[in-house]
Amino acid sequence: MEKILIVDDEAFIRENLERILAEDGYRPLSTESPEDAVRIVAEEEISLVLLDLNLGSSSGLDVLRAMKEVDPDILVIIITGYGTVESAVEALKIGAYDYIKKPFKADAIHLIVKLALETQQLRRKVKRLSKDASGINMVGNSPELLQIFRQIREVAKHETATVLITGESGTGKELVAQAIHNLSPRKERPFIEINCGSLPFNLLETELFGHERGAFTDAKVRKIGLFEESDTGSIFLDEIGEMDMNLQVKLLRVLEDRKIRRLGGNRNIDINVRIIAATNADIKGALERKEFREDLYYRLNVFPIHIPPLRDRRDDVPVLLEYFLQRFSKDFNKAMKGFSRDALDLLMRYHWPGNVRELRNIVERICIMHNVEQIKADQLPREIWGEEPQSEVPFSFEIPPEGIVLEDVVGQVEKELVGKAYRVTGGNVAKTARILNVPRGTLRYKLEKYELTSD
Repeated sequence: MEKILIVDDEAFIRENLERILAEDGYRPLSTESPEDAVRIVAEEEISLVLLDLNLGSSSGLDVLRAMKEVDPDILVIIITGYGTVESAVEALKIGAYDYIKKPFKADAIHLIVKLALETQQLRRKVKRLSKDASGINMVGNSPELLQIFRQIREVAKHETATVLITGESGTGKELVAQAIHNLSPRKERPFIEINCGSLPFNLLETELFGHERGAFTDAKVRKIGLFEESDTGSIFLDEIGEMDMNLQVKLLRVLEDRKIRRLGGNRNIDINVRIIAATNADIKGALERKEFREDLYYRLNVFPIHIPPLRDRRDDVPVLLEYFLQRFSKDFNKAMKGFSRDALDLLMRYHWPGNVRELRNIVERICIMHNVEQIKADQLPREIWGEEPQSEVPFSFEIPPEGIVLEDVVGQVEKELVGKAYRVTGGNVAKTARILNVPRGTLRYKLEKYELTSD
């Protein structure tokens, strides 16, 4: 049971808050003493503090500072009266989660406490996952990702085992490769990566194998290739499915013999390197089309790791959103603390074609464009809402000589906007009303008027 501490010098406020919190199944503790409040935070496992700014002769800001010294992660909601909003803003700078003004309604307390505790749970989960991962720079708690973490730890122990990582673009294949290296006995040695699809055959060949002076017209000096540079370490061959068939033959020989020969060279060079390859291509289809060598595939696929797309592991979405929001909010010096329920619902339903990379970019864009404590649905990028419907009546058009019936045009536009919002919220009247900023009664009337409730 979550313990919530109430600190207020007015008995009826404490009693009222105790009743409201008990209704939601929390265990409320209360005090009017600033000293007792700090002591309770130090001795008890307090999930949340409701702290009045005006405690008679004491300042709630001083109490907040003292609590933060005892527990820097303590979650505090400030209760402020009329005329002390500036002090509440100062409290946010010190580290308070949010503030609520007197007089408050029970519904407001229910909501703000619920959101605060959900945010705190996500933050703790992000910290726990980061700590547990220990060398794995990936965030998530879905069963699929936890299985990948186990695979990484196991294969990392075997420093010569070749790994093939598959998954869509943006799922984090390079992070898996880096984690395997970081957790392996080779972690102090080089980790070299190259995208095999970014260079034509000739350039990729010389990048990987190097060349001797005079090997070709522009080879004026000897070049050490990436296989030699990564000796005793690991080399990550990203987008291996794009590699030219002729170069695939040479890579197969490296895997079999653990030797390379520079272009123009006349001797083999022994190498001790772990090869980690990755592709977002349909490698099985490439085998059937004879675009990828079957013998090379089996040499690479000693230990396969497949990363599912984000749409197939939606449990990771809230944790990733919280992680990147904390990161970019700090980077851009903003006090953004979370997403509203409507915004989170939209983000959870989105299909994420760009996977984690797209999620990261969207959160970064939001943090650049806005500076609000809680991100609302209407502040999300347009793609999160889905494709814009094709309107039969455009928002900007030429008025014909015979004129228009204004009421009909406005009605058609209104029908499309109401219908879109109603579909986006999954038919939830309360959420639709909030998005459109209209009373529920008004919305119900318009839904019936335009016969939208059956959509």
